[in-house]
Amino acid sequence: MPVQRLNHAVLFVRDVERSVAFYQEALGFTVVMGMPGAAFLQASGSTNDHDLGLFEIGAQAGPSGAGRSTVGLYHLAWEVDTLRELERIAVKLGELNALVGASDHSTTKALYAKDPDGLEFEVSWLVPADLLTSETLSGRSGIKPLDIAREKERYGADTRGGLGVSIPV
Repeated sequence: MPVQRLNHAVLFVRDVERSVAFYQEALGFTVVMGMPGAAFLQASGSTNDHDLGLFEIGAQAGPSGAGRSTVGLYHLAWEVDTLRELERIAVKLGELNALVGASDHSTTKALYAKDPDGLEFEVSWLVPADLLTSETLSGRSGIKPLDIAREKERYGADTRGGLGVSIPV
């Protein structure tokens, strides 16, 4: 059987309480279980036991060298249902000074942000399969700046993304 989806991710962080507060405020995660030095969070609307595990390793921990001086994970990507939600999260990440980029990958519309430990993550909306065109598919090799307002006009603010791509129809 092939792998179907990512069930959860686990991150090592300096301060678990600080990271919990960030993911709650930035992405609306809720704590489903906690213990000293660890927390397990669930995304709103998720049916997973948890979507994100956080383990504290202390303030002495150095920054991740992944991609600069060591191999390692570049980022995690979470998917949202609508461009309206992507826009709301873009505003929230901006308020938290966490937003580091916004890209139009043609078939996906993506925000990039960093958590308090500098770990990068992505939040994206996927163009539904029935709205993919030859133009959209041919544009996958290029990355453009994301204009959410333009994309809302093109696809609709409340169009459910990912249908037929990451969500079966």
